Amino acid sequence: MSMSINFPKMIIFDYGHTLVHEDVWDGVAGTKAMLEYAVSNKNNLTAEQVNKFADKLFADIHIAREKCRLEVHQHQFQKLLYEYLQIEINLAPAAAEEIFWDNASPANAMPYIKETLGFLHENNIRTGVISNISFSGEALRNRINRVLPDNKFEFIIATSEYIFRKPDKIIFELALRKAGLEAHEVWYCGDSVDFDVVGALNSEIFSVWYESEIDCWYKERGSQIIPDCEHLHIKDWRELIDKLKELSLS
Repeated sequence: MSMSINFPKMIIFDYGHTLVHEDVWDGVAGTKAMLEYAVSNKNNLTAEQVNKFADKLFADIHIAREKCRLEVHQHQFQKLLYEYLQIEINLAPAAAEEIFWDNASPANAMPYIKETLGFLHENNIRTGVISNISFSGEALRNRINRVLPDNKFEFIIATSEYIFRKPDKIIFELALRKAGLEAHEVWYCGDSVDFDVVGALNSEIFSVWYESEIDCWYKERGSQIIPDCEHLHIKDWRELIDKLKELSLS
């Protein structure tokens, strides 16, 4: 697919390892934090035992999740997990997922992403987010707002709320409808070749492959094949600023 590179009216971002980098996943730490709110634990299960079952449960779900490009909501996952294990947690679903997530994998802003978002806002380039994530849209929004408090994102799409996952076209088309823009007016930035680069291009959205030098705990460095399609490949957010400045002068 060949497309011209237009100066964007909007740039949409992936979340994980694009806007933020998360610490290595520690499900036991997250579960320990959850069990502090347990009002009953019929089988006296430890955090390690609960987490082991959660990992198996997620692995079983993951097969269908990837094959069908469908997303599972964290509220449903935690409900099944704790009710099946006969543990009662005295927390509302929204509070429970954030306590688990914050303890399992804290997040920090990617280098120069704050400066990049500031540049986009100063130059009237609108912004949004699409993330393949099982955590709720509210939890994702809260986390992004804590890490990037000055963001101007018009919408934050968590696929947990919309059934389908990237690279399914409907998620990108949903974002275009929310923005009120055509595909050629939008860029999409993400760290995954399959989900982000190819997914966006299948919807005729110009894609930016952001390949950070920071290690990602769930992805082996060098494991992704350079996509055989038109895209912008950057390893530092300042490169995106430079490209936009170049386009503005052409």
